[in-house]
Amino acid sequence: MLQDLRIGARMLVKQPGFTGIAVLTLALGIGATSAVFSLIQGVLLTPPPYDDPQRLVLIPPARLDGQQIGSERGWPPAQWMEWQKEAKSFESIAAYNWSFNFLVLPQGSESLEGMAVTRDYFRVAGLRPMLGRTFLPSETGPGRAPVIILGYSLWQRQFNGDPNIIGKTVRLSRQDTPPTVIGVMPPGIRFLPSPTNSQEPNYNVNGLVDFWRPAAPDPKGLKDPGWDVVGRLKPGVTLQQAQGELAVLAGREARADRDFEGVTPRLQSLTAEMNRDGGRILFPLLGAAALVLLIACGNAAALLLVRGLQRQQEYAVRTALGIGRLALVFQASVESLLLALMGGALGVGLAFGIVKMFKLIGGHAIPRLDAVTTGWPVLICGFGSAIFAALLAGLIPALRASRLDPAQVLKSAGPKSSAGRGERRLLRGVTMVQTALTLALLVGAGLLIRTMVNLSNVQSGFDTGHILTMSVTAVEGNWGDFHRRALERVAAVPGVQHSAFAWGVPLTGNNWPWAMNIEGQRAVNKIRDRISIPVRAATPDYFTLLGQTVSQGRGFRASDDDKAPKVAVVNQSMADRYFPHANPIGKKFWMFGDDQPPTQIIGVVSNGRTDDLTQAASPEVYLPLWQATAFSKHLVIKTTGDPRSVISAVQRELRSVDPTVAIENVKTLEQIRGDSLASRTFAMQLLVGFAIVGSVLTLVGIYGVLALSVASRRREIAIRTAVGAQRWDIRNLVFAEGFRLIAGGVVSGVAAALILSRVLKSFLFEVEPTDPATLILVGVLFAMVALLACWVPTRRATRVDPIEALRYE
Repeated sequence: MLQDLRIGARMLVKQPGFTGIAVLTLALGIGATSAVFSLIQGVLLTPPPYDDPQRLVLIPPARLDGQQIGSERGWPPAQWMEWQKEAKSFESIAAYNWSFNFLVLPQGSESLEGMAVTRDYFRVAGLRPMLGRTFLPSETGPGRAPVIILGYSLWQRQFNGDPNIIGKTVRLSRQDTPPTVIGVMPPGIRFLPSPTNSQEPNYNVNGLVDFWRPAAPDPKGLKDPGWDVVGRLKPGVTLQQAQGELAVLAGREARADRDFEGVTPRLQSLTAEMNRDGGRILFPLLGAAALVLLIACGNAAALLLVRGLQRQQEYAVRTALGIGRLALVFQASVESLLLALMGGALGVGLAFGIVKMFKLIGGHAIPRLDAVTTGWPVLICGFGSAIFAALLAGLIPALRASRLDPAQVLKSAGPKSSAGRGERRLLRGVTMVQTALTLALLVGAGLLIRTMVNLSNVQSGFDTGHILTMSVTAVEGNWGDFHRRALERVAAVPGVQHSAFAWGVPLTGNNWPWAMNIEGQRAVNKIRDRISIPVRAATPDYFTLLGQTVSQGRGFRASDDDKAPKVAVVNQSMADRYFPHANPIGKKFWMFGDDQPPTQIIGVVSNGRTDDLTQAASPEVYLPLWQATAFSKHLVIKTTGDPRSVISAVQRELRSVDPTVAIENVKTLEQIRGDSLASRTFAMQLLVGFAIVGSVLTLVGIYGVLALSVASRRREIAIRTAVGAQRWDIRNLVFAEGFRLIAGGVVSGVAAALILSRVLKSFLFEVEPTDPATLILVGVLFAMVALLACWVPTRRATRVDPIEALRYE
């Protein structure tokens, strides 16, 4: 074995050009695959920090008829408290809510995300504090002294990891009595999905939890379906068994309260739900990276096969001297193993760099990307891929070496030994497979490029240029006074054209999905059939700032404050859906129950794709900010020049009004638009990169096959020339072989392209996975470029000297 390794290493050193090309080829495929696998390992395969997370299930409501429920709602306390008592499939059940607050600081406060949890929550999740304790039953009732458990990141960030933090108080906004710290959780704990709060401004299910506070739901809160529920299954209980039991209990509850008729629990695995968005983007990209690896292995196999042809005299002599076939196979495989290990080492280095690049460009595209590490996962995947590549690339050359007929090879010994028809046919097959896989990558990249072009042409219904946004929250003092003074100060900043405060800026995902009763539209079932419409809030200049027009009625005025009658502006989509044959101006709706004063529609504003650029405008309601009194909101500024040039001046003016004001998430509306398309942009960038690498490798493969074919057919070409064939005859002969090679790969690649494009369907917009224009255009362009790779071998064939070639042969 050691002797074979020394021989293999010496042969690689003797031909550095061959070695360098083979190693670089394999490194590209191994690096791409290892990097994507590292993302999958860090995002999808790393279990959440809970005890036995496979037994944790989320329990959201769903309609029995399969239709989408009216709004993202949870369960009332009376419902899940009944399950706590009756359900036998669960060890325990708990409820939670996403919570939001600010750590009040003298030089600018900081927003915090946390969870309000029932006392059983930590037992259900299997979480134990690293310092202190969890909540006691006596701390969950009303009127109790407030307590809080800190997240590890917040403890380190703002309290410098103080080991004596237990018993100290934390100054939070909106709380008269500062809560006392009773515990600190270990690092890495993230939120459980909270659909009831998913459209809040600072909601980030992939973020780290900053704090936990005790919740005390009202057991009689039948009309408060705002609680998310999680349960821990007993060992051996399946998801289907627990689903059936809760469905029976929910059906019994529905008979007692008709508002819950037709609604049932729909259990979801916690890990599956947390990995849903990440898997949607990462698994297709892993498939694309694997195609690049296969293409690289094909190139390496072709190089090794050609190298085997050059060494067949050596193999024949060894066989004649008595070496066994198995030993010869092993010896021929050692070289491919050494190449693969060298390619694996370089590929791992590339993977480390690629992962860092992923983190830079994919921060908004992949959930929990910050958890990805470039350690053992990259090493294991890289060298595992190297061994796979060695087997795949070296098997064919090794088997061919073992099948040599020593007598025949030695009889034809000399420099004329070259590839026969069998070898050329094998190389053509490998190259056709490479071409097919490359075409699949190119078609996928083409579809995503067309998607991004289509999205760039979408009429969003609002302006994005020269607009700056930032989250601004007054954590202390008079709410209304701060915002009015802040608008005056910001409007006076040089370069500011318009300014407004708004809750629910376009493409941030923020709005209130509010259940309401609309005049002439009454829901039969308040839970199942409730009308839920996104509600936003803004000050008077907001529509002008975004370039939206009020087509009917009027916009907001400064007089539409908390002392004036409640009014609203609706978009054209809402007017068309709920008042198709009537004037919506003057119509009313009720947001807080029929016994409360109604809100009157005073205007209709033009539609905008405010939630998602890929979706048509849906009904929306806008309230005057002075009547909505949103706690955390965006300051939106229209500037005459580069919006980033006014950031410092605006922040200075805001802090002159209130030094403790929280100013965060400073972005232009163009950046927000880019963030909303991050997953598509990331997928396109990676697939284009993989397609380029695959194309280069395949073009090199096509060139190599034709070059070897010309070298092997020198005598034939010489004879053809000697009997009168012209240069264009020789050119057509070689080009015809190249064309058949390329055409076969392109035709075979159509099927692979259709499979890959269907996997990408969720990323596409206004283009079908089977789009014929993309298939034809990509196929024709690749064929044209591939034919260019045939030019050098063809030119070499036309320059064969018949006399010299025949004498040489």
